[in-house]
Amino acid sequence: MKKTTGLDRSQTSSWRPATRAVRSGTWRSDHGETSEALYLNSGYSYDSAQEVADRFAGEAEGMVYSRFQNPTIAMLEERIAAMEGAEACKVQASGMAAMTTALLCQLSAGDHVVAAKAAFGSCRWILPNVLGRFGITHTVVDGRDNAAWEAAIQPNTKVFFFETPANPTLDVVDLEFVCGLAKAHGITTLVDNAFATSALQRPLEFGADLVAYSATKLMDGQGRVLVGAVCGSNEFIHEVLSPFQRNTGPVCAPFNAWVVLKGLETLSLRAFKQSENALEVAKFVEQRGVKVLYPGLPSFAQHELAARQMDAFGPIFSFVMPGGREQAFAVLDAMELVDISNNIGDSKSLACHPASSTHHSMGPEGRADMGVDEGMIRINIGLEDPLDLIEDLGRALDTAGI
Repeated sequence: MKKTTGLDRSQTSSWRPATRAVRSGTWRSDHGETSEALYLNSGYSYDSAQEVADRFAGEAEGMVYSRFQNPTIAMLEERIAAMEGAEACKVQASGMAAMTTALLCQLSAGDHVVAAKAAFGSCRWILPNVLGRFGITHTVVDGRDNAAWEAAIQPNTKVFFFETPANPTLDVVDLEFVCGLAKAHGITTLVDNAFATSALQRPLEFGADLVAYSATKLMDGQGRVLVGAVCGSNEFIHEVLSPFQRNTGPVCAPFNAWVVLKGLETLSLRAFKQSENALEVAKFVEQRGVKVLYPGLPSFAQHELAARQMDAFGPIFSFVMPGGREQAFAVLDAMELVDISNNIGDSKSLACHPASSTHHSMGPEGRADMGVDEGMIRINIGLEDPLDLIEDLGRALDTAGI
């Protein structure tokens, strides 16, 4: 591959997904390094004062400051965009920086947002506590109910915001219907795709306008760094989001970007293997008589919809202990192999109690409305042998009296 082949969309657009994940975005220096270079500088020098003026005026190519752009970060942005099938991408310091930036850059006082009620706790928290402070109203709907989306539209509705599958209930939103409805009303759709990534689901193919990520999760895949990303059209990313991000500063660290670049090389392998493992473990838990929420199971209410939208069902599922929080804690405490951790997407299996961790800030009423039961355990299935995970969970369920 030549030094700039990875930046040439006329070539990379014809590559298949696995090739894009390894090669797209690569921008080699004159040294010809095979691994993407890590640029740890904050600023750049110039050969003349006029060159500075031309770059700041947008009349010459080149970097100006790492709050604006950085070569390592630029490579990650191009790779994520190519994998997503997006025209452009900007990365941020974390997944929540991505969600907040994607919303605030396009909303003003008096605007209205429709959001799915099942979502990561912080995504729900920012609706009243950040957007609400600036005069931006919102309506929360059951994302699974197509009619609810249409009924919630107001004359000032600007954004549909949802996650599919959702954290931690795994609710699935009908991408084709909801995105089509939004387009018919001139509304922008912002989809949090962190549970799937482009390896398993590509919302833009179903009509979404924007796709946002916590790249901290499956994209990194090994629990090392925080990174967020927003993908969309050139017009939105460069003219709407980028000026907001440049001037408010939620930028990604170059080292973190480099780590995610390495993670993307194995994303597809990990995502499909972890999905395979998750289905096997979820079937075991369900056979023990425990309620399991996983789109890959035929018993899941939206199994057929998920199968139409996803290439595989992801590494994450939730199950509900009938004895509530006490019994859920007993299961978590009894596990010897699976770690208690509130992260997801890791190659190691992790489990947590959402009601007391990721969704604690929602309060009892908010959690009940979202379907976050006190007995719910969310588990991320990793790359361990699924039989070892089944044995570990089996012992834990035995200890908890199931």
